[in-house]
Amino acid sequence: MSILTEKFNTPYHSAPFTHIKNEDYLPAFKELIQRSEEEIEAIVNNPEEPNLENVIEALAYAGERLDVVSNIFFNLNSAETSDELQQIAQEVSPILTEYSSKISQNEALFNKIKKVYDEKEKYSLNEEQQMLLDETYKGFVRSGALLNEEDKEKLKKINMDLSLKSLQFGQNVLASTNAYFKHITHKEDLNGIPEPIIEQYAEEAKERNLEGWVITLQYPSYIPFMTYAENRELRKEIALANGKKSFDGGEFDNQHLIKELLALKQQKAELLGYTSYADYVLEERMAKSPAKVLDFLNELLTKAKPYADHEINELKALAKADGIDEMQSYDHAFYAEKLRKQKYDFNDEELKPYFPLNQVQDAVFGLADKLFGLTFEERNDIPKYHEDVKTYEVKENGEYKSLLYVDYFPRKGKRAGAWMTSYKNQYKKDGENSRPHISIVCNFSKPTKDTPSLLTFQEVTTLFHEFGHALHGMLANTQYPTLSGTSVKWDFVELPSQFLENFCYEPEFLKTFAKHYKTGEVLPDEKIEKIEQSKNFMEGYQTLRQIGFGLLDMNYHSRVGELEKESVKDFEDKYTKATQLYPGNPETAMSPSFSHIFQGGYSAGYYSYKWAEVLDADAFQYFKENGIFNPEIAAKYKVLLSSGGTKDPMELYKNFRGSEPKVESLLKRAFG
Repeated sequence: MSILTEKFNTPYHSAPFTHIKNEDYLPAFKELIQRSEEEIEAIVNNPEEPNLENVIEALAYAGERLDVVSNIFFNLNSAETSDELQQIAQEVSPILTEYSSKISQNEALFNKIKKVYDEKEKYSLNEEQQMLLDETYKGFVRSGALLNEEDKEKLKKINMDLSLKSLQFGQNVLASTNAYFKHITHKEDLNGIPEPIIEQYAEEAKERNLEGWVITLQYPSYIPFMTYAENRELRKEIALANGKKSFDGGEFDNQHLIKELLALKQQKAELLGYTSYADYVLEERMAKSPAKVLDFLNELLTKAKPYADHEINELKALAKADGIDEMQSYDHAFYAEKLRKQKYDFNDEELKPYFPLNQVQDAVFGLADKLFGLTFEERNDIPKYHEDVKTYEVKENGEYKSLLYVDYFPRKGKRAGAWMTSYKNQYKKDGENSRPHISIVCNFSKPTKDTPSLLTFQEVTTLFHEFGHALHGMLANTQYPTLSGTSVKWDFVELPSQFLENFCYEPEFLKTFAKHYKTGEVLPDEKIEKIEQSKNFMEGYQTLRQIGFGLLDMNYHSRVGELEKESVKDFEDKYTKATQLYPGNPETAMSPSFSHIFQGGYSAGYYSYKWAEVLDADAFQYFKENGIFNPEIAAKYKVLLSSGGTKDPMELYKNFRGSEPKVESLLKRAFG
């Protein structure tokens, strides 16, 4: 009997990280898949007349233990991976894909689902039951239930290949990121870089048994270098290394995988009766069609381009004064920081002492208490997978609501970026409300022997962003695990995260936590004013950058035929050209490390960041008009968060706001 296959003997049945060995995973997956298949067989062989309870609900609850173990394994493969875990992932992924295909193509099971679906009028279903039935039926149809046997086999093979190749894509990006570092031995090469960052580079060198300083492609190392280093040649060299990630023709090159992944997705879409993979994906999104997404992105592009051009011209004037006739992309962060300093008289390093990580975390916890009545108590008896991780019991009115894991610092085995994830979903069964286990993973600068972890203002907003996702998970209050928390339409999922970022710019709130870690001095009013004023700094540039990613993603997933005739680089250049503000470089491409769409869940969905910005700008406008801590509006917003995927997202939004979101709210916030 494996530790993973039975209910965990830990507080709140949390993951027993400290007792799990790598060799436990494969046998556990095999046993739990068998168990889950037996649950499915029991549904299929039930002699009773098919109904909502014995088919649809039974299926929603099936495989719960397998889901928990899958979450543990794949979350660790992102946050604390090793060669051994990656090898296990290569073995496990096809087994899970086969299991999934087996269920979705089980004809006897689908016949029962279809019978309940066709006869739904005879049941008096509530809204959530109706949604579960519709989503279950559609899910099976979209997974090939109506295909003939030969095509089912083809789809099964495609899904297997997609699973393995997307996994390989991510592993290549991580390996490519870790393979590069720049060793610096002359301190003058670090001119312009603030001392705490130099200290961080020295620590990195020490960890590698080197004298001097080391810069890596991990964001807490890379971004400050590009922002502050006066040595333009070094900026160019390190930017080039970053732009070549998985695009250098070497062992970790992803160009072939991009073409293979997109070809497989197109085959899958055609097999299921769709023109393109984008059509297949968008059928289940708020946006509905590629044409609507492209119209949305191009409308934003038209409105944002003049602002972006103006911003870049300001930067070019600064660069020209330094003797640079043709500014390049690797100059952008450096001159943007210079301009920001000129305009708003502060830089990120100046602000960092006012944003020690513990204070920012306390602030976001306090906000959750003020808006939603949640409190957070650190627990030291809950197992964790790394000493950097902290665990909290979340309570509402003194009662257990959720577990929250936070994992803030970069490590060799952790992928870049920041994300929220779940180890266990919320659901109700047999009279019990089984609560969720949620995790936030980031890559902030580690504390040093003299200094706590200090966040840039952008990192402050990142923490609020991920915590917004976490609230969506922690507040979940639905009947079924498949409709719980962040199980919503993908272009709705970024609303809670982006909404919470707005509070970071509110002076009333900022003053409660932006305090110097040594003196306790509150961030001066003039700096807070500058933060507020700088909220939309380079907004045109950032908007074009996001639109570029969105256009590239949408075209990759709707025009794959063109990619057969041209290189990844040429395709990327063609569809991002309208959004490019600097000369291109033939040696770099971002697609081969575009993990969001080739490894994560954003295939044909990257536009959803901008789409959700319309929602979040409109939602926060509602708070602004009535008080940012308004309890009545917070209560309505809490209903939206706790409802998960039980209702159509536009209906949920209108119930909260009273009307559909207006794109003008975003334009007003972004460009005044």
